[in-house]
This record gives sequence, C-alpha cells and structure tokens, in this order.
Amino acid sequence: MTTLVIGAHGHVGQQIVQQLAATGETVYGGIRNAEQAATIQQLGGQARTVDLLGTAEALVPAMQGVDTVVFSAGSGGSTGDDMTLNIDLDGAIKAMQATELAHINRFIIVSALGTGDRTFWAKSSIRPYYVAKFYADEWLQHRTNLDYTIVRPGLLTNDAATGKITTNPANDGTRQITRADVAATVAAIVKHPLPKQIVTIVNGDTPVSDAIKTL
Repeated sequence: MTTLVIGAHGHVGQQIVQQLAATGETVYGGIRNAEQAATIQQLGGQARTVDLLGTAEALVPAMQGVDTVVFSAGSGGSTGDDMTLNIDLDGAIKAMQATELAHINRFIIVSALGTGDRTFWAKSSIRPYYVAKFYADEWLQHRTNLDYTIVRPGLLTNDAATGKITTNPANDGTRQITRADVAATVAAIVKHPLPKQIVTIVNGDTPVSDAIKTL
C-alpha cells in the first residue's frame, strides 16, 4: 500500500511518515519546499512537492501511484486568518478534488476535537481555525464521493507516545492526546480502513490498534 501524506513536514505529519515507513509501507511526503526533502528521506519516506496555494489539478502528479491520501497540513499558529483559510480550508478542499481527479478513493484528514460544535468555537481563541476545519470536513462528507475518515484529535501535546487512546470520548474526560499517538492512530487507519467515519481521539486506556479495530 502506498500513502501520500500532505503536510509531511509538520509535527504530526513527520510522525505519520515515520510510523508508516517503519512498517514497510511506501510513503510519499508532500512538502512545500525542496529543502524539506532531506527530512522526509531521513524518516523513511520519499518527498513529493505539494503546493496547496496552487490549483487542484497541479496536485494530481504528486498522487500518482498512491492508494491513500492523508491530509495533515495546517497553516500553523504564526500565520494570519487568511492563511488558515488558504491552507486548512481551501487547501484541504483542493487536495480532496485532486484525490478524485487522480481516481483515488481513500482520504484521511486530521481535523480537531470540537470542530462539529459551534458552542465550543465560541470558547476558543482560534475560532477561525475551527471554522476552517468544520467546512473542510463538511465538504469532504457532502461534496465528494471519497471513502473518507475524519480524525478529530484532542488538544495536542509533545509528550512521549502512550500507545493508548479512547475513541469518541464523553465530554467529561481528558481532552488531550500526544502528537505521536495521533500519528499512530492515522497509521492504524491506513492499514485498517474506516470508510465514511468521524473518529474523535484522546489519550486513554486502549492500545491504538485495538481501538481502531473495534470501530
């Protein structure tokens, strides 16, 4: 199986590449800048240029020979709301369109816990981010024919991997998860497809592979 990870140079994206490559998967890391290629190669992947500010059609060559597209790109916390719209919303939609143009069925997107709850947005200091994530997820569900999985992790931390998660948790529990465990979850979904599903994840008590297999 061959996977393209868009946003492969990001904190979660790098770990997705590394974890998939470690299991023998062929992984292409979608990057903006050629200088990032060495990092992808060190992680076990092969770099392909992906410009989310270009057209959907221009993304198709990066998807040749790919079975699954993973979208883990984001504008980052240091950019303005305009780049949130350009990358987290429009970039995601162009990636979906390109996936269909490339005749690929599987698309996994890393979203965020709380994306589907407008009352949660009001409490957040990054409301535009959640708005962008919400409408990207809506487009994926209702404007494409892709076999999608939407992964909505809780608050991301840089702690060491626990290897354990809770899926679709109640609102009264922990709302955090390590980036490494998000990557492990995405890698598990690549191997064990969850078509047409939204999966919310936080750190918990169930090994990642077991949690995914029970969904």
